[in-house]
Amino acid sequence: MRLAVELYGTVIGTLEGDARTFDFRPNDEGIARFGVNSSVLSVTVPLLPTQRRDHAKRRRNWFSELLPEGDQYDHMLAQGGLRRADTPGFLARYGRDVAGALQLWDLDDPTEPRAPALRALDATEIKALLEDPIGSPLANDANLGKSSLGGIQPKIVLVRTGSGWAQSLGGHPTTHILKPRLTGALSSVIFDEEFGSRVARRIGLTTFETAIERFDGLDALVIERYDRDHGERLHQEDGNQALGAQGNEKYQEYGGVVSLARMASVLTRFTSADDLERLARMVVLAASIGNLDLHTKNVSLLHPPDSEVRLAPAYDVVPQAHHANDGKLALAVDGVYRHTEITRDHLASEITGWGVHRATVIVEETLEQLDAAVATEAPLPGAFPHLQEQIAAFVTNLREGRRIDGSAP
Repeated sequence: MRLAVELYGTVIGTLEGDARTFDFRPNDEGIARFGVNSSVLSVTVPLLPTQRRDHAKRRRNWFSELLPEGDQYDHMLAQGGLRRADTPGFLARYGRDVAGALQLWDLDDPTEPRAPALRALDATEIKALLEDPIGSPLANDANLGKSSLGGIQPKIVLVRTGSGWAQSLGGHPTTHILKPRLTGALSSVIFDEEFGSRVARRIGLTTFETAIERFDGLDALVIERYDRDHGERLHQEDGNQALGAQGNEKYQEYGGVVSLARMASVLTRFTSADDLERLARMVVLAASIGNLDLHTKNVSLLHPPDSEVRLAPAYDVVPQAHHANDGKLALAVDGVYRHTEITRDHLASEITGWGVHRATVIVEETLEQLDAAVATEAPLPGAFPHLQEQIAAFVTNLREGRRIDGSAP
């Protein structure tokens, strides 16, 4: 199989081979546009005329990390008639609209590249898509759907136009992610995430919009894609791709492949000092609101076509401390996994270890901003009833030098 790999309107190379041996081969056109050794695709997969053979596994992993996870992956395999672990086959079917700005398609398929199109949807049709993850995973049309997106939580991807919502056909860039309200113990999750995202926006750690909207009686969280700019694709790669981690290795305890320090080292090499400080503030935010799921697929890099790599805005900012879980952070802070045991000093020590000299000031200033934000922003009805009170207590305990649970360190 040979797949075209297109980025910002230029075919920069091909993906060639079967599920076990496939590899990325840059071409002269991509190198001519972006430069030899360019990191426009990835900090770990530079554009080189001759690729290092000992990095082939790393390149395969990078493209495999474009695929979704969990039930969503299984549903898309069934819809496409695909075999598990066949990354080239999956991307040939769904690779025209993925995370970032890549578009991939089968060079030997006479119907490709297909002309992108839209199908207008009303609220009833959107509700049906939200409730049918098996028949229409990610809202993909059975024949013309070409979208893939990572993550486990049920979701669909749609296009918001000037006249309403539409389904993406043939690889039209989707603009928004919609997550339906779940039932039972998880019924508050989308409202909790809306509040977490609003707090992150209030303190300047994210810019995209999030809102709860209702579709024919079904509440859903509507999230503007940060890897889109006025409807155009903006390339990104997540921390797993940047660090060479696979699947659940996004959690530090799974093999110790990833860590905050390793993610910080990538920023030190490829981005500005401001981005390193923003990562530090994201870690303080996660600890303060009880976002236990700040793993390396929830930290990403943006790759604009004509400027430097930069840290993506905070996303998937979901308070989770009130849910039934193991109470552990996805990435340890200063060697500590247990959320309730984290202190202000752990945060400052972790960040200092990255080479940030004003770590204590960053922690204190971020906590002060969070204190003000949580005091003035209220969760929507439907969120965990004590969410604002709980987060306010976490922030106060950290500011006063106690553990997050209020006990002495």
